[in-house]
Amino acid sequence: MNNKGISFTFILMLVEINDKIISTEVFSEQFVCDLSKCKGACCVEGDGGAPLKESERILIKKNLEKIKPFMDKKGIDTIEKTDFYYEDEDDLPATQLVDRKECVFVYFNKENNHAMCAIENAYNAGEISFNKPISCHLYPIRTKEFNEFTALNYERWNICNPACDLGASLKLPVYKFLKDPLTRAYGKTFYKELEKVDAQLKRQEKTT
Repeated sequence: MNNKGISFTFILMLVEINDKIISTEVFSEQFVCDLSKCKGACCVEGDGGAPLKESERILIKKNLEKIKPFMDKKGIDTIEKTDFYYEDEDDLPATQLVDRKECVFVYFNKENNHAMCAIENAYNAGEISFNKPISCHLYPIRTKEFNEFTALNYERWNICNPACDLGASLKLPVYKFLKDPLTRAYGKTFYKELEKVDAQLKRQEKTT
């Protein structure tokens, strides 16, 4: 694995940029969240909470009282009975769930009943200096840490079919939709390399 500078090579259906291995579906698939259709179901459905980095767990704990005013009462009650996180089967932190359903930080918009994130709302309101967990911000990209590299894969989920439809109508690939979180997670240089890879993939398509 080359860890010096930025370079990319094509490996089957994967792309290597330094210590990141990226599925080419990040470039070929199209996606734009459509809250009017899905109503934020990804924050409610599923079998677990949002994965947290240890640094995120510490930040949330330190700023929990600033986040609580943006939360639903059910979420606050759950935190008081348990905690805002639990450890998954790999002993890694994840956000707690309310009645095994929505994330503890979900609140429901009174106008349209969309599931929204209290952490993101507190950030947008200027109450805290950090946004929602990067695992949420990067979705539908899922990451997996290995000893020598990080894998970035596109995850398909039927509740996101409206996002696929909207992305297709706008012709916006996954990585472009996720420009802000990808830059937040890995920096501007990494995102520029994604753009280079996309351009090269398009050139290859024209020659095949």
